[in-house]
Amino acid sequence: MKLLRYGPAGAEKPGILDADGQIRDLSQQVDDIGADHIGPEGLDAIRALDIASLPVVEGNPRLGPCVAGTGKFICIGLNYSDHAAETGAQVPPEPIIFMKATSAICGPNDDVEIPRGSQKTDWEVELGVVIGKTAKYVSEDAAMDHVAGYCLINDVSERAFQAEREGQWTKGKSADTFGPTGPWLVTREEIADPQALKMWLEVNGHRYQDGSTETMVYGVRHLVSYLSQFMSLRPGDIISTGTPPGVGLGQTPNVFLKAGDVMELGIEGLGTQKQTCVQA
Repeated sequence: MKLLRYGPAGAEKPGILDADGQIRDLSQQVDDIGADHIGPEGLDAIRALDIASLPVVEGNPRLGPCVAGTGKFICIGLNYSDHAAETGAQVPPEPIIFMKATSAICGPNDDVEIPRGSQKTDWEVELGVVIGKTAKYVSEDAAMDHVAGYCLINDVSERAFQAEREGQWTKGKSADTFGPTGPWLVTREEIADPQALKMWLEVNGHRYQDGSTETMVYGVRHLVSYLSQFMSLRPGDIISTGTPPGVGLGQTPNVFLKAGDVMELGIEGLGTQKQTCVQA
């Protein structure tokens, strides 16, 4: 299933994509695509519906973040061997964990704001993992039972705020609109192997990132298990799993985003996003 949320920011309604790519309204069946409905029982209830009988959503509505009420937005740094190499960093012996403020989450095609004082705003196409069932001290063998599905994320980053200022990475990752998420929450059974997905990102029509989740150092199963040793993962939490090479920081000379630039990105099976950069 491809679940989504559509409508004005802050007033999104739940929806589902039908076999013809049309949005069908789910608002009479569930109140939102969030923690209460993305566990195993909730997803089974949606699967049991006659999707073709649901109302078609006309027009081309704005798409919101595909998950509501995310409690934790957890990111993994330097998790692609080829991306670590382009930044001159060593592959970490354990996953690098940092948090992205949930206030950064926005719709997949919403404008991205260049923060005030920013000179080095950058892009990162990433595979998002959405938790559907609480995970605490889970084994790798059991880890996937706790995953509701996957989504596309642009982990927008301000490199000077992230690495040239004192403190942790979070402040370079958490500006408003720095977390476009969606268009869909694609349930787990639709993705045969999350470690074999092509992914790409273009800025103003130039392809900078053209990679695959197969070069991920720590895969989805390991990450869910690993993170659950340090914190409980709860329904609606999102893990953004890292980016392949081709970020602006990795270009010679560096290339960073400015107002008017347009980012387009996608992951095989998870849809596409398009954002225009504006000045905050």
